[in-house]
Amino acid sequence: SKNMSSSKHVCCSNLLISDYITVMTKFEEELKKGKFVCSECQNCKKLVWPPSDYCNKCFGQVTWRQVSQTAKLIEFSKKDNIIFCVAEFENEIRVMGSLQTDTKPVIEQELILVKCGYNGKEEFVFQPK
Repeated sequence: SKNMSSSKHVCCSNLLISDYITVMTKFEEELKKGKFVCSECQNCKKLVWPPSDYCNKCFGQVTWRQVSQTAKLIEFSKKDNIIFCVAEFENEIRVMGSLQTDTKPVIEQELILVKCGYNGKEEFVFQPK
């Protein structure tokens, strides 16, 4: 009886992991095509981040959609000649990336996503708008 309960728990965990992998694979596949997409709740219209098959607010069904290419600079740091940043899309989604600019970045300035991709990890490249 104890072993059956344990097996059932593992089975359920595998299903959740499998669902997560499927969602992340869709996200990663779109990034590989240069498209930044996210899931959005059909019921409450919340962007679900990180992407999921269900809304993390109301548990509604989601659809996939492209995220705006415009973001806001939240914070940044510089190492050698590379500027790393955290950018916020649509007042909800924050990602880390690099910022290409010849001028000093300013917190809350508008950025444009010029490149996104996936090669074992997410890649986001921004420039000032």
